[in-house]
Amino acid sequence: MKKGDIVELRIDRMVYPGKGVGDIPNGDGTIPCAVKGAVTGQMLKVRIKKKRHGKAEGQTLEVVSEAPDSLAPRCPVFGRCGGCSYQTMPAEAQLAVKDGWVMNLLAQAGIDGFEHLPPIESPDVFGYRNKMEFSFGDSEPGGPLTLGFHQKGHFYNILNADACALAHPDFGTIVAATRDFFADTSYYHKRSHEGILRYLVVRRGTATGEIMVNLITSTQGDIDEAGYLQTLLGLQLEGQIATVIHSLDDSVADVAKAESMRLLYGGGIIHDRILDVDFEITPFSFLQTNTRGAEVLYTAVRDAVRKGTAGTAQKPVLFDLYCGVGTIGQILSPLAEKVVGIELIPEAVEAAKANAAANGLTNCQFIAGDVKTEVGRLEAKPDVIVLDPPREGIQPKAMGDVLSFAPPVFVYVSCKASSLARDLPFFVRAGYTVETVQCVDMFPQTPHVETVVLMSRF
Repeated sequence: MKKGDIVELRIDRMVYPGKGVGDIPNGDGTIPCAVKGAVTGQMLKVRIKKKRHGKAEGQTLEVVSEAPDSLAPRCPVFGRCGGCSYQTMPAEAQLAVKDGWVMNLLAQAGIDGFEHLPPIESPDVFGYRNKMEFSFGDSEPGGPLTLGFHQKGHFYNILNADACALAHPDFGTIVAATRDFFADTSYYHKRSHEGILRYLVVRRGTATGEIMVNLITSTQGDIDEAGYLQTLLGLQLEGQIATVIHSLDDSVADVAKAESMRLLYGGGIIHDRILDVDFEITPFSFLQTNTRGAEVLYTAVRDAVRKGTAGTAQKPVLFDLYCGVGTIGQILSPLAEKVVGIELIPEAVEAAKANAAANGLTNCQFIAGDVKTEVGRLEAKPDVIVLDPPREGIQPKAMGDVLSFAPPVFVYVSCKASSLARDLPFFVRAGYTVETVQCVDMFPQTPHVETVVLMSRF
């Protein structure tokens, strides 16, 4: 067996972070071969990409046969698009696999003795996303303009996303109309850094139906803003366009962001509601992308805080680190004497303050800054710290400051299991006991999962 060989491979297990594994002949024995996105029970034709240290990696060329419990994928570009991996798997099977990954990673990190709470499925397994970022490009060199997602294995090819199964149909209508309107406008080439159209970011309030459209272009040419706005406002949508923004960005980074913005329509914000708390959402502020799933997730967080503070006579002082637009802190504010939230993005902090005021919450304070810097400046003594960091987890420079607060209770909300498994031993060495662990499938059809961990030290 060598690199470049083509073999048939039966997948008999799935491993983090989203690979299917089977055994292939090698000399007198076998070695494991991992294939990204493959699921247990599939028979695949794969090309060997790597072989070293007694294991191999393969690339799927053909699905010879699906797993016995396989479902028909809903998306017409499933298998080609890099966004989804598991549309052929029943939702309960996806959740069981991801829950197993988290437990295995924690065991490998030496984290044990906790109560493993039952994993929770998302209320919606399709059409759940409230935010989508689409890239302009083409699906083949010199082909017509496309607007959607990167093709799996072909980074510079963009597949149209009119029928993305993870988003509300309003997203597809807006994508198709945008692509058609700009059919004769050049897109920004990531290699040459030339062209105009870069990204389309669409956000939709699940509870309100309010829609934000943010078109991101370079400054290398003008676009017909008035004509595009007229096109958007004329669409037949279930929701309603609340605001339209034209963002300008000439940086070479492949990231949807803005160096400047022009407001074409509305007030530049939309609203959504989670657990009866209203939230104002700005163009680049963080909010969980699955609104109804967030209600389940934040209920699990609230239950963890209640369990961690049971028996205390007074309401706790609660720090919400990496707070975004203040979602967790505001939902937990009825349980707390005071909430202090820290977030890096200033506009998100302003939205958090506006949200707290609009909801009549007077016990919430929000600070704009980097957690690793701001936690060292706070004088208040927290009883509970809720951590909801980015995917890469807690920054090493911030870990010491976070632990130095030594609250009786930590609740860690993680969206990347490997980061969680890396971080938890720091808490254990600092004297904390991992009390409960619970997974919440906020991202059905993908290998990602949220995990809520309760830790205490008394």
